Amino acid sequence: MQADPRALRFSAVLTAVVLALVLLTGSAWLPAAQAAVFALGLFGASPYGMIFEEMVKSPPAERQDATPPRFAQGVGLLFALMGLVGYAIQITPLALGAVAAALFAAFLNAAFRLCLGCEMFLIIRRLLPAAK
Repeated sequence: MQADPRALRFSAVLTAVVLALVLLTGSAWLPAAQAAVFALGLFGASPYGMIFEEMVKSPPAERQDATPPRFAQGVGLLFALMGLVGYAIQITPLALGAVAAALFAAFLNAAFRLCLGCEMFLIIRRLLPAAK
């Protein structure tokens, strides 16, 4: 499966905005919504990607393997769930730390096209090559 790098970056921008709003408002609903977005993205149905595809009709100049970004969505999902749990059981440092870490990763992707989850995926693949 291939992905449009422009859609991935657009998704990172929207994710960064949502996570920044979580930190600014302390809302427990926003990390729940972002967790749902991450979960859908993990299975290849990113709502942010769909919004991008509706807005931009031109084909991408290049495509990239969708596996690393999907793995990154799973990592984002874990952090969003940790933030959600932190808010739910009122452990503020857990909530803020998890959301801040996810925001940092989303910001790096949005601003510099550096996907930490994708890099994690590639490192794991190098360390644990597929069985032959």
